[in-house]
Amino acid sequence: MKYKNASKIIYSISIAVLALVVLLYNLPQATVIPSFIKYLPTLNACINGTCFILLILSLIAIKQKKIELHKKLNITAFVLSAVFILSYVTFHSFGIETFYPKTEPLRPVYLLILITHILTAAIVLPLVLFSFYKALAGDIISHKKISNWTMPIWLYVTLTGVVVYIMISPYYNF
Repeated sequence: MKYKNASKIIYSISIAVLALVVLLYNLPQATVIPSFIKYLPTLNACINGTCFILLILSLIAIKQKKIELHKKLNITAFVLSAVFILSYVTFHSFGIETFYPKTEPLRPVYLLILITHILTAAIVLPLVLFSFYKALAGDIISHKKISNWTMPIWLYVTLTGVVVYIMISPYYNF
């Protein structure tokens, strides 16, 4: 696939996912919420934590020139991230909202972490897709250049996803 076509697909997927997430936050809360839904935030935090560990291991593997292990770890993190997106969309499709209390002294810290998490999550998807595309296309030089930006952002998103969950989970009302 030519880079121009791949770019169109990558940007289309990224915009579609972002639009879907924005749409989810404008849905009314469902009147009936299946019982399994309450487990999804914990699942999502576990997926994020696992991805964080896999990405660290991937970084170590590539520094040790263990290319096959690096590929497998990144593909696993990618697949888990796709599962995360499906779980996240499922949870939020029921219109569930949880707010960090205004009276809590850590609220500014929570909001800072949440806002930076959301912003970096919005930009990491196309970076990950471009990194994967370049690696799979065999353009390792471009892959390395993109990955120098992608890896720290992806690590930040996965780590802050866990932190956001830990901070907001006491306020879930299921």
